[in-house]
Amino acid sequence: MAQLEYSEFQAAMLDEDKRRRKAAKIVAVLGHFLGRDEGVLKGLTVADIGCSAGFIADELANAGAARTFGVDIDVPGLRKASARFGERVTFVCADGTALPFPDGSIDVLVFNHIYEHVVDPDAIMAEMHRVLSDEGVLYLGLGNRLGVMEPHYRLPFLSYLPPALADRYVRLFGRADSYYERYRTRRGLRRMARGFRVWDYTFPVLATPAAFAGSELFPGAAGRAAEGVLSRLPRAVLRALLPVVPTYLWVATKSARRPAGPRLPQPPDPVQTL
Repeated sequence: MAQLEYSEFQAAMLDEDKRRRKAAKIVAVLGHFLGRDEGVLKGLTVADIGCSAGFIADELANAGAARTFGVDIDVPGLRKASARFGERVTFVCADGTALPFPDGSIDVLVFNHIYEHVVDPDAIMAEMHRVLSDEGVLYLGLGNRLGVMEPHYRLPFLSYLPPALADRYVRLFGRADSYYERYRTRRGLRRMARGFRVWDYTFPVLATPAAFAGSELFPGAAGRAAEGVLSRLPRAVLRALLPVVPTYLWVATKSARRPAGPRLPQPPDPVQTL
């Protein structure tokens, strides 16, 4: 039941500056895939699945979308979103397993760091496949179970633990009463994305953060050093690191579309789904 009011106990969902930076990265990745420098979403129908307080949905509208929807079951978050952005975005209280859209009616879907919070992410993926247009694109921000630092509670190895031990761990450090999130490994995420064709933008964003509004990932001198190293590492080395990367950034399609943007030092890789 706590997930029904997620924005009320996860302050990060109300951190407007951080959410808008995430949105800028999402728009930049979509822009590269679509081959659009400006007006990335111009003329397109867009839906942010798991929109909460609506900051990302608002940025999608600002990127030129002809119509923007925000979908969530977080009623307090939706109230805040509608009060601020209701003139630009249509907010809908709906379960991701029963999206209120006709088949093939959405051009761009965003599903950013949501799957670990829901009961049946596979059902939501199937539903997004249903509503996505034949030439549409789906942006996926996906946490990895094998990422060392759990991002919501900032506790190392939390996502590695079975549920009962994870509950004890968050209670021990006073972070929550229970640990609701359920992450998957990269293999599990490849299985979750079955039915889609997927391109991995994880290393393109890490190696060229300025091109994807992602400079906050590695700030300062350390960031410049990390960018230099990642942009030059052999592809085989990067692929060997993939199982333990904390977050994956994927773009999925129903058709055989390919990234249309300019060549990058580390280009997007196709992902073999299972």
